[in-house]
Amino acid sequence: MDAELTRLEHQLEQLIGLYQSGKAEAHELRMHIARLESDNRQLADKVRFATEKLEALLEKLPEA
Repeated sequence: MDAELTRLEHQLEQLIGLYQSGKAEAHELRMHIARLESDNRQLADKVRFATEKLEALLEKLPEA
């Protein structure tokens, strides 16, 4: 009986450890996603700005 309880206790400790590891990994992934989304917004703004500048330059070119 004691051996069975010890085995179950060990399994429970492993399960709790896995849960905590998974929870920490999920948090890290959410933080990583937030950084990537921020980077993506910044890059999209740069592309939009570059597009506007190119369009403005194209409008200044004489018709061929």
